[in-house]
Amino acid sequence: MTEMDDPDSDAISRAQNDPKLANVLYHDWEASTYDAKWNISYDQRCIDYANDRFEHVAGAVDAPYARALELGSGTGFFLLNLMQAKVAATGVLTDISPGMVDVAVRGGRELGLDVTGQVADAEQLPFSDTSFDLVVGHAVLHHLPDVELAMREVLRVLKPGGRFVFCGEPTNYGDFVARRLSRLTWWAAARATRLPVWRDRWARPADELAKSSQVALLESVVDLHTFDPDQLARLCLRAGAVDVKTVTEELTASWFGWPVRTFEAAVKPGALGWNWAQFAYRGWLGLSWLDQHVLERVVPDELFYNVCVTGTRP
Repeated sequence: MTEMDDPDSDAISRAQNDPKLANVLYHDWEASTYDAKWNISYDQRCIDYANDRFEHVAGAVDAPYARALELGSGTGFFLLNLMQAKVAATGVLTDISPGMVDVAVRGGRELGLDVTGQVADAEQLPFSDTSFDLVVGHAVLHHLPDVELAMREVLRVLKPGGRFVFCGEPTNYGDFVARRLSRLTWWAAARATRLPVWRDRWARPADELAKSSQVALLESVVDLHTFDPDQLARLCLRAGAVDVKTVTEELTASWFGWPVRTFEAAVKPGALGWNWAQFAYRGWLGLSWLDQHVLERVVPDELFYNVCVTGTRP
């Protein structure tokens, strides 16, 4: 085994005290299966999802940004789908995980997009000043040891007037609720799949469950932060941004979505079938509409699961 593919117990042990190593190990380990795990695609469903997240916080674009950078790109979900939505014309995909960068660049080229990739630490970006018109990220800030330092780097590589957009970051309260719902669902699913009536159809093999336990050890290290929306905005202002704005999303959708995703992870892949997939997607979609069009008007923003933030370089 190698650290880059399937880390051994010694590598995992070292990573317990090194969040950056943990991020490399975890995301390299997950790179080949990440899209399937999180139901990521590059069709109209996820193009609309990415574009809606962008527009929800930053508004619609009149013309594509010429050159965009993604921090913590993972497999490229956010930027590749934004490029398909004509938000950006060209893109650079970066991640601290070489495995994720490889998958993201390969996926972008298969889609016919003008992308390159580079392994990069968000706290020390290997790009010259004023290199990009747009910097984006999805579910990345909460992995970074020093978020304010990374935000200063974002502003350094942006051109004057350039914009950053970060979405999918967990709020303090939203993460608290999601983790407890997930633990309860995992506990219930693990016991249900041991029952003889469901064991053969749903139970995951013992080696897969052992790997899930090892992954969970790394997940506890790579998830470093949750955010209060107002505090995140102030952090961006301290870093030098202007026109900073935050919005939150997913309240009831997260209460539904996290148990669903946890249950899917706990059972044998493919066991639930197409009807389950439609139930999960349509249920999440309907509750997201309720959250955005009704509950956002009356519920305090800090109670929602995700926070998105945008701003510009002066």
